[in-house]
This record gives sequence, C-alpha cells and structure tokens, in this order.
Amino acid sequence: MPVIETNLPVGDLMRGKVRDVYDLGDKILLITSDRISAFDVILPTPIPDKGKVLTLMSRFWFEFFSDSIKTHIISTYASTIVWQFPEIKENESELSQRSMLVKKLKPLPVECIVRGYITGSGWKSYQKTGKISGINLPKGLKESQRLEEPIFTPTTKAEEGHDEEITFKQVQDMIGPDLASVVREKSIELYSLAREYALSRGIIIADTKFEFGLDGEGQLYLIDEVLTPDSSRFWKVDEYQEGRSQKSYDKQFVRDYLSGLDWDKTPPGPHLPDDVVENTRAKYIEILGRLTGERICA
Repeated sequence: MPVIETNLPVGDLMRGKVRDVYDLGDKILLITSDRISAFDVILPTPIPDKGKVLTLMSRFWFEFFSDSIKTHIISTYASTIVWQFPEIKENESELSQRSMLVKKLKPLPVECIVRGYITGSGWKSYQKTGKISGINLPKGLKESQRLEEPIFTPTTKAEEGHDEEITFKQVQDMIGPDLASVVREKSIELYSLAREYALSRGIIIADTKFEFGLDGEGQLYLIDEVLTPDSSRFWKVDEYQEGRSQKSYDKQFVRDYLSGLDWDKTPPGPHLPDDVVENTRAKYIEILGRLTGERICA
C-alpha cells in the first residue's frame, strides 16, 4: 500500500510536499511519503514506492560522498531508528526503506543547482539572455548540449511558488563570500564525482540540486535528498542526442498527462490514471536499479 502520510507518536510534525518531518530536538526524522507534486501542487494520487526510491537513492549518494563532505545522516535503517525511539515500534514496517534519522542543522537559504548540460529552465534562460544565473555562456549552444565545464546556477528556496534564479553575487550577499565560494566549489565537485560514476552505469546526470546546512560550529554538511529523480535530470547515454529535449527519469509521464488537461495548475490537483501512475513508478524503480543496484521491498 502506498504511504500518503504518517502520524507518528513522536516529535513535532511538519508536512512538506513529499516528506513528513518530525522535529526531535537535536535530531530530525524524515519520512519520505509516496506523495507527488507537479507545478507546485500536491496531487491526490500517490506513486507507490516512490518514497522508498527517493530514500534508497539518497542513502546511496550520502554514502558515496562520505569521503568528500560531512552528511547529516545518523541512520537510514528503520530498525535502528525504532531502537532509539521505541514509541514508534508499531510503525516500523511503515518506516522501512523510507526513513532517515538526521542531525538537526541550519539549512542554507539557497538551492545549489549544478548544470553539466543546458536544458530545462537553463535552456530557456539562455535563449532569452545568453546567460544562466548571470553566467555568460558561449553563443550558438544547442539544447541539451554538454557544457565545457559544469556551472553553479543557484536559486532561492521559496516557501511557496517557484524558486527564482539568482546570481553568485546574490548568494555571497546572502551567506557571505567565503561560505558562498565553498558551497559553489563543493557543489561542482560532488556533481562531477557523481557524473563520472553515472556515466559508467550508462546514465547522464544533466543537472542536479544540492542542499547544505551548518552545525553550531559552522561546519558544512550535505543535507536533504541527494541525486534523486525529484532533484535531478537523468538521461540514458544510448538515447542522448544533442539539439533536442531528452527523455528523463522523473515526473515526465505526470507532467505530460497534466499538460494535456484543462487544469489551471492550482489546487486541487486532478487524479492520475493508472497507466500514468504505473509508468512513473516503473521509471523511478528503473533508475534506482541502474545507479545503485538497490531493490525495493514489497
């Protein structure tokens, strides 16, 4: 059965678009539901096992990057989490493969986006201005073209509505020049490491979003989710063709279906038909297996 929401007898609960967040004092319990949002609207139809895919992929990448940066992970195993919080023992099966116990940190107010290929909103910005986030790019680039070097194209972290493109200078003003430089360098480093690994598995990471937080001593941590279909564009190497849009492992089936409806993209969102749900679920599970070798439990 899909998990649409949880109500655990522990901590203070805040629901995001996808995650249920339990504040446990110096720790946070993140439960990734099977909710799906599109055009900033949470849809009434869940995608079964989506939360497991996002959690298992994040766990893989947090471990992959553990030699490169501190991460907020304490445990991603339900049995260990239940051992620390026995009051949620009855919920252990609900938490399996979709829970992360993490350190409570101060998130930076910036979405750290790295682009290795020009696509999506970056392509639209380039067509209009020749720039992305204030970065001048060469003339004559084609859609989906690989950039000579990955670029850091940050956005705001909007509480409501869409995130807005910002320049590196604005990031410096928000968090200070020294920290801004560290975050930019670390974001590009992590993306580059992941991109090379993914290519060995037949997958192109076109772009991705990282989030970072600070502890009380000002130490930088990688937080939130990492390199999932909700935060990245993944393309198959053997299907890639410069000069056009690419098929990607994300909400493509959902967006395509919704775009064909007479819906004004405001709540409430429409229900999804079974074929859209199944195709989306299959794509999420496929990219999990391709990149991590992980399988989800029934």
